[in-house]
Amino acid sequence: MPRKERVTKVLDGDTFETDSRKNAVRLASVNAPEKGKPGAAIATQHLRQLILGEEVIIDTRARDRYGRAVANVKRGVRSVNRAMREKLGKNKH
Repeated sequence: MPRKERVTKVLDGDTFETDSRKNAVRLASVNAPEKGKPGAAIATQHLRQLILGEEVIIDTRARDRYGRAVANVKRGVRSVNRAMREKLGKNKH
């Protein structure tokens, strides 16, 4: 069941923390560059601009090996997952 939560910290271009979870949330079907890799800082900044401090709807689809929720995330009616995939796709060219 999707839950509304406030984003308190963006860890990288596809992972963030909220005020009500002990483990981070990873965006499903988004593969942002890892910290230190080309494009990582841009991806992190874009995700920050989209959701930091905002209330989002988190629909958990799975858990990864680190215990993070792997989820589809919306801010209002906008898919954060889709927005990040589009942003990352544009940065590849």
